[in-house]
Amino acid sequence: MEERMVKFYSKDSNNLALHAIPGHFATSHSHINFYIDVTSIKARLKEAREAAKVLCAKIGNPTYVDTIVCMDGTEVVGALLAEEFEACHVHSTNQHKTIYVVSPEENNGQIIFRDNTKLALEGKHVVLLLATTTTGETIRRSMECIQYYGGITEAVGAVFSTVDSVGSMKVRSLFTVKDVPGYQAFSQSECPFCKKGMRLEAMVNGFGYSKI
Repeated sequence: MEERMVKFYSKDSNNLALHAIPGHFATSHSHINFYIDVTSIKARLKEAREAAKVLCAKIGNPTYVDTIVCMDGTEVVGALLAEEFEACHVHSTNQHKTIYVVSPEENNGQIIFRDNTKLALEGKHVVLLLATTTTGETIRRSMECIQYYGGITEAVGAVFSTVDSVGSMKVRSLFTVKDVPGYQAFSQSECPFCKKGMRLEAMVNGFGYSKI
């Protein structure tokens, strides 16, 4: 499957590229014809730093950033994004004057924070960070979780997103569907590959893929 991988460079930086594999894949909410691999951006320090710099510019300067909530293994980018915000003198209401970088747990579809981390949400101004999003459902659930714990979502950033906004919240992303020519997402009932009897190749999410 990896032999089919195609590389696409960011319009905002020649130092950022995602990899796309054509095929028939399933996310938790849809079927897609490309698996988007952002592993290098999440895991390589140089690329993660560049991603943080570009995302900071796209998000702009929120009045306050107290916490960055990292989904899909984006903690490295999240930590560097926190540094970018602090370098830009974005204010924090935290008493210690530095930004929390935290990740929730996902248990049977529920997104939760333990007692030792929920203090990073209560009354805090939050930036939500994701690796990939195809339908916006994970963003919606994550914002609901942040609100449940008393946080205020100030901005949403993603490495790759096919949606421009979720509700009234804009999604600022390094790559969009326009950067991957031919990318399509379908509901399971409308998937043309399923209708042709083509088997799924892998289950995929922001962490990676597992062949079936």
